[in-house]
Amino acid sequence: MKINEPKTLIIAAGAMAAIALTGVGALLLSPPAAATAEYAEQTGKSCGDCHTASAGGGPLTPFGEKFKANGDKMPK
Repeated sequence: MKINEPKTLIIAAGAMAAIALTGVGALLLSPPAAATAEYAEQTGKSCGDCHTASAGGGPLTPFGEKFKANGDKMPK
């Protein structure tokens, strides 16, 4: 069986392009990571106790740093 090299190259390039486009699409369409209220629910604290923004997310307060350093458990 004789392989037509130009057609094989075109098919391979098309497959690689499809894979690359799928990867780029996944990155562009995936939602950004965001803080959840899970720890607030578990600890009874508000998001603003650990984060400088009252709604949560962003830089941590000194209390939030202690919480993180303690393995995401309430500091003693």
